[in-house]
Amino acid sequence: MVVVKVRERHGERGVTAVELALLMPVILAAALLIVQVALWFHGRQVAEAAAREGARVARAAPFDTDAWQAAATGKATDIVQAIGPRLLREATATTSEKEPDERFVTVTGSAVQVIPLLPDLTFTVTATAGGPVECFRPDNGGGDCE
Repeated sequence: MVVVKVRERHGERGVTAVELALLMPVILAAALLIVQVALWFHGRQVAEAAAREGARVARAAPFDTDAWQAAATGKATDIVQAIGPRLLREATATTSEKEPDERFVTVTGSAVQVIPLLPDLTFTVTATAGGPVECFRPDNGGGDCE
C-alpha cells in the first residue's frame, strides 16, 4: 500500500476575501444604480400624475377668467404633496398657453438621490400635460363657449 501525502497550498489562503473586497464596491454600485433608476422612475410618475391633474383643472376652467393658472398650479402642487413629497423634491408647477384654446401644466422637480459619492449629480424630472380647453355648448346648436 502506497500512501501519498497531499501538500496543502498555503499560498492561496485568503484569496476569497481579497476577491470579495475587490468585487464588493462594483456590486454595491450596481445595486445603488438600480435603486436610483427606480426612484427616478417613480418620481417621474408622481410628476406626470400631478401635471395631468393640473391640466384637468386648467382645461375645465372657463375662457374668460385668468384664475385657471393659480387653480392649476395649486392642484398640481397638492397632488405632489399628497402622493410623494419625498419622492419629488423642490417640485414646481408652471402653466402655459400654446394657442388661445390650449392650456398646459408642467411639473419639475428633483428625484431622490441615493448615490452618496456624487453630491453634485441631480436627477431632474419634468412632466407636461395639457390639451384643448373644454367647451360646452347648449343643445339648441348655437352659442360660443361659456
